[in-house]
Amino acid sequence: MRALLSVFDKTGLHRLAEQLASLGWELVSTGGTARAIREHGIPVREVHELTGFPHLLHGRVKTLHPAIHAGILARHDRPEDLAELRQHGFAPIELVVVNLYPFDRQVTAETPEDEAIELIDIGGPALLRAAAKNYQWVLPLVDPNDYERVVSLLAAGGPRSVPATMRRELAAKAFAHVASYDAHIAAYLRTEPFPELLPLALQRIRLLRYGENPHQAAALYRILGFPSQIDRWRTAGGLDLSYNNVLDASIAWQLVHRFAEPAAVIVKHAAPCGVALGGTIEEAFSRAFDADPVSAFGGIVAVNRPVDATTARAIAQHLFDLVIVPAIDEEAADGLRRRKALRLVIAPEWVDPPLSVRSIANVVLAQVPDVSARAPDTWRVVTSRQPSQREWQDLAFSWTVVPFVYSNAVVLARDRQTVGIGGGQPNRVDAVRLAIWRAGERARGAVLASDAFFPFPDSIELAAAAGITAIIQPGGSRRDAEVIAAAERAGLAMVLTDERHFRH
Repeated sequence: MRALLSVFDKTGLHRLAEQLASLGWELVSTGGTARAIREHGIPVREVHELTGFPHLLHGRVKTLHPAIHAGILARHDRPEDLAELRQHGFAPIELVVVNLYPFDRQVTAETPEDEAIELIDIGGPALLRAAAKNYQWVLPLVDPNDYERVVSLLAAGGPRSVPATMRRELAAKAFAHVASYDAHIAAYLRTEPFPELLPLALQRIRLLRYGENPHQAAALYRILGFPSQIDRWRTAGGLDLSYNNVLDASIAWQLVHRFAEPAAVIVKHAAPCGVALGGTIEEAFSRAFDADPVSAFGGIVAVNRPVDATTARAIAQHLFDLVIVPAIDEEAADGLRRRKALRLVIAPEWVDPPLSVRSIANVVLAQVPDVSARAPDTWRVVTSRQPSQREWQDLAFSWTVVPFVYSNAVVLARDRQTVGIGGGQPNRVDAVRLAIWRAGERARGAVLASDAFFPFPDSIELAAAAGITAIIQPGGSRRDAEVIAAAERAGLAMVLTDERHFRH
């Protein structure tokens, strides 16, 4: 019995080689893997001893030889295959242990291209593909976590004791390993933002308690080759995360990082319900909670400053599912952990990725993130009344929040605190009604942000009747003139941004 071993990740290699040798397997290996095995006094043959060729082209060609690949690809139930091996002096290879350079960790956008190219493994993927193709007779091993269970079966009865279901599982894992590796390389070499073929390899980062509902088993995967954020989150207390926790927390975490000042965001069911700035993070949280205490119940809290014990006590007075923070002192963390059902997540600063990917019934949308491309100095005041300094601050604040509300989206704000949010409505006037209803008397003197244009003047008339004093919106309706005229009649200030922010 012959095994070929060539691994970058040498976890468990010594133990595996020792066990195989004790079971009578002949070990064949390459370069660094052979040295690592030999250091432990375990006999191993170099590949060139089988092929009769030295490594060629500075190591680019090592295992690409019929002595290796014919030994892997021979079908043991076909006498003619085995006879052909004997005719050429070759022997079957029944175990292939290979894992590849972690291209995503070894190569970045700053890596010189000539260095990156030399890190592209050719022989390793070829070995794995061959072994996985012939999995009925050859065991492909890519994951050190599989070593022990495979060796235990080999010890019990040799290669044929490994059941067909496990062989198929190992083959699938080998092909997935190669596919993800190739996806990394394609991402590095890609020059088009939206190529005809966009290979996406997914790596599981965590099993979830459940998906959208408790009866739906679920896991989170990150897209290899794309900058990832959530897999760097650290759960410091509370229950395991569900999909809804992760979705809401990611929305809150993105939004809170849109502000340079101390800010707090509360998200419930994938929509902000309270957003506020403050002189301190404790004040920001208090104002965000006061924006809509009813909706905040059981929600997600995100803050963009480290949390101290005082702020933690303020948060712990209310019932939340999850708190996500950039840092927290131990006393504060202990205070939050006392809330039995509260999850505490510590996360690095959010950085917008170059490409955003969403799934739609197993079809994937790839787009650049919805980050405003137009600076405030490009906004246009289209009414005779100019916004006051306070209104300008609140207009900018509400315009920052509105892209995170499901469309049709309307945000009312005053003193850089949301006071009423309406979203997810099939018509804009109902979104305005909902935001005004939530604000109540706080609508008087507030500003209004709309994620898209107003198709009719009715929303403007509702806003004016509620005491709203200024409106910011993209413009672009066929009835813009009527909408602006309605604002003019009511004495409102209106600002156009020429940029829509739908979120579906």
